[in-house]
Amino acid sequence: MENESVKSEHSGRSRRSRNHNNNNSSSAGGGSGLGSNSGGGTVNNGYHRDRTRHSHRSGHTKSSNKHQRSDMAPFQTSINMTGEENRDGQEIIEVQILPQDENWGENTTAVTGNTSEQSISMEDINNAWHRENDTSFGFACRRRLESAFSLLLGFVSFFSPVAMVVMPRMGFFPSAFDHAELTQTVRTQLLACSSECKGLLVSLTARLLLLAIGLWALFMRRSAATMPRIFLYRAVVLLLVTICTFAYWLFYMVQVTNGAKVVVETGGDAVNYKSLVAYATNLVDTLLFIHYIAVVLLELRHQQPMYYVKIIRSPDGISRSYMLGQLSIQRAAVWVLQRYYVDFSIFNPYLERIPISKSQRNKISTSFKYYDVDGGNNAQQQSQSRAVLAANARRRDSSHNERFYEEHEYERRVKKRRARLITAAEEAFTHIKRIHNEPAPAVPLDPQEAAQAVFPSMARALQKYLRVTRQQPRHTFESILKHLAHCLKHDLSPRAFLEPYLTEAPVLQSEKERRWVQSWSLICDELVSRPISNECTFQLIQNDVSLLVSIHKLPHFNIAEEVVDPKSNKFVLKLNSETSV
Repeated sequence: MENESVKSEHSGRSRRSRNHNNNNSSSAGGGSGLGSNSGGGTVNNGYHRDRTRHSHRSGHTKSSNKHQRSDMAPFQTSINMTGEENRDGQEIIEVQILPQDENWGENTTAVTGNTSEQSISMEDINNAWHRENDTSFGFACRRRLESAFSLLLGFVSFFSPVAMVVMPRMGFFPSAFDHAELTQTVRTQLLACSSECKGLLVSLTARLLLLAIGLWALFMRRSAATMPRIFLYRAVVLLLVTICTFAYWLFYMVQVTNGAKVVVETGGDAVNYKSLVAYATNLVDTLLFIHYIAVVLLELRHQQPMYYVKIIRSPDGISRSYMLGQLSIQRAAVWVLQRYYVDFSIFNPYLERIPISKSQRNKISTSFKYYDVDGGNNAQQQSQSRAVLAANARRRDSSHNERFYEEHEYERRVKKRRARLITAAEEAFTHIKRIHNEPAPAVPLDPQEAAQAVFPSMARALQKYLRVTRQQPRHTFESILKHLAHCLKHDLSPRAFLEPYLTEAPVLQSEKERRWVQSWSLICDELVSRPISNECTFQLIQNDVSLLVSIHKLPHFNIAEEVVDPKSNKFVLKLNSETSV
């Protein structure tokens, strides 16, 4: 409003000065030349005084606008009611869009319609939603149910041979070994264990030990992911174990229970303890073969490369390529995410728009757009609109040049800040010296105190570098100080201290990505439990990041041997007038 009042006053004074000039010139038309000259000098002096007052006030207004602009939020619109008149006597309104300030991470204020003092961003809402899903009871049940079932089935199958050997000794089958028709001598012979039986027990113990090691190595580990569909090969292995254990127990119960009846009625051979130990040993052998099948299906089958996988991250367009074996779509998605968190750089959404330097901001601030609010002539409005359209067309034609120079200028600024940061860090580390059981001139400091003493000398350079690379939301003052103390404790170099800030990879380097559970959405046109095939495509989405995965089959390489005659390795030197030898 101050700018509007000042410029409106200047407009009124300029009108009065022009009217005064016209009156003086008309009154001096019939006078002498001396009178006209003096009248002209009076008008010019008055106009000069008006210009001086306007320049003084406009200078004050510009300074106030400059301070106001520095405190404004990013991307605000400033409207200046200049009150100046063009040749047709029309008033012009200047509309200016202010660019984002470089100190956006420090002085940006979020204005919402809520009356609460706490404000929540969309990123916080997404993170809260993922944390709620990750800690919900349903997710915990789905995550633990498969592991619990596998553990229970493995426990039953592993201890089944032991139970088959121990239960007759403990008297769990009285109908078989305590039959009325059996004498005490027969009972003793049935439960007796000869040297051959003891050898079978030793063999059974060794095989159980090998089976326990194999089960621990293959199944006793935390699952890498909770998949939406059933894992086909793992389900096949569990089904084989279930069928095998049930069949062996069924035959064992029938054989032991009806063994005494066979001895009494037919006089045949009794089911002695040795045959039970051999039967349990056969069960262990079967479980070892099933374990071998599990190793082949779960661990070895996908090791042979068969497909070429390309991963493209949106919106920044970073891509990586890998070779992949035969897997299902959901297991391929897990494999892709494991590579993504290790090989890809951290996604920085603040770098989607290149930061504008001060010179570029001044260049943008000088481009105004004029609107005619008084409704002038139609011909003049058409001419102004054509001029604006032509200017916009020229600007669109030169947009690639502007992008090129903006990127070049940004890279130059980053390299400049990087060099200053490295120099400041090296100078700061020269003020620290490690002492080894030697008298110190002052009180020795621990790593935390030394970090607090050294950090101020390079804090400004680090802050400017993090600001120009848009990393300040990811690194807090406490985390930087903790990292500096850690580097001083382990006697690392300045470049080793600056590595997390100069290198934005991998993704797990960011503290925001170090969660126990990462929730992603898998989108595919086919059933995700099916194996991958040629030209298969699926997408993984998390918040604003999406990974597009394209799978192509590797070609068959036909390699033919070609024999070269050793006599053909002879050469002739071709000489001409221009050859220099």
